[in-house]
Amino acid sequence: MWVWQLVLAVGFGIGSAVVPFLNAEAYVLGVGVTGALNPLVAASGVAVGQTIGKVAMFLAVRYRPGYAASKTKEPKPVDLDTRWGRFVQRNRDLSKRLLDAMSDSRWGIPVTLLSAFVGIPPLYGVALIGGASRMKTIVFTLCVLVGRGGRFILLALGISAI
Repeated sequence: MWVWQLVLAVGFGIGSAVVPFLNAEAYVLGVGVTGALNPLVAASGVAVGQTIGKVAMFLAVRYRPGYAASKTKEPKPVDLDTRWGRFVQRNRDLSKRLLDAMSDSRWGIPVTLLSAFVGIPPLYGVALIGGASRMKTIVFTLCVLVGRGGRFILLALGISAI
């Protein structure tokens, strides 16, 4: 009986990882309130599904067509005397700092764990930036699984205590 609940939860988790308006927290809370499914099974399934979806996004950024060629190409020079040129340069500098931070294990792992567990910064963006960084796929996967698992299991335990 719990197998179909797990499959349903994993499917919803994958969908909610990619489609932002499908709320996984609402699913876990709804399952717990209605008692239709086991909330711990649903929480575990949603965590696994969210991890699968976020890793798919991570890999889609990492292995997108033309990504390797764009890493070796120098960016076009900008005119720093114009507002637009300064804006473009600030964006380039910020992007480089974000990618360097996510590539460094001192920052990439805690940021990914915090994002997966708390939601700040949004995990959607962290998955995209992480895919463009040098972060290892297995490290990203484990961080997301641990963070999302903890988040959803705590939600399920909280709602089942009522």
